[in-house]
Amino acid sequence: YKPLIDAGVKFQAATGNHDNPNQRFYKPFNMDGNLYYSFRPPGSDNIRFFALDTNYVDKIELAWLDKELAASASDWKIAYFHHPLYSSGAAHGSALETRAVLEPLFVKYGVSVVFSGHDHFYQRMKPQTGGIVHWVTGGGGSLRKGNIRPSNMMAAGFDTDYSFMIVEISGETMFFKAISRT
Repeated sequence: YKPLIDAGVKFQAATGNHDNPNQRFYKPFNMDGNLYYSFRPPGSDNIRFFALDTNYVDKIELAWLDKELAASASDWKIAYFHHPLYSSGAAHGSALETRAVLEPLFVKYGVSVVFSGHDHFYQRMKPQTGGIVHWVTGGGGSLRKGNIRPSNMMAAGFDTDYSFMIVEISGETMFFKAISRT
């Protein structure tokens, strides 16, 4: 991350299963010592992000999320975290227990989009419960070629090279591009 941080790229991190929880205190990750937090991008009143800790979702985090989502008047509510609620990865796949506790809140409060990682590939799901679109954007880690299993829930997937995403929101429309190294 150092070259990006040195270049002024602002990170808003979410911890994963390989991260030390103390990384929440690393100033360039902008977590302010919290394992979960929300923020609004500068200059945007209609977008709010919710960074969650899916390593250990407990009642305290769920109560916090319920309160934060209920208080948000943003048109775009975007959640991101490590373990995917929907994934057809052979190595990990969907985090079903986490889905059971997070998805009802996402549906209740109209979360628009969910981003996750953990499975080391790119995958976009068809809209799931509540019409929410889920992405797995783990194609920057240790690539797992051929790890995506056929699935009716998948709209698109890519597991043959490294990839990343660029996302832009303009009014009521979200534009996205998944870009591979090649």
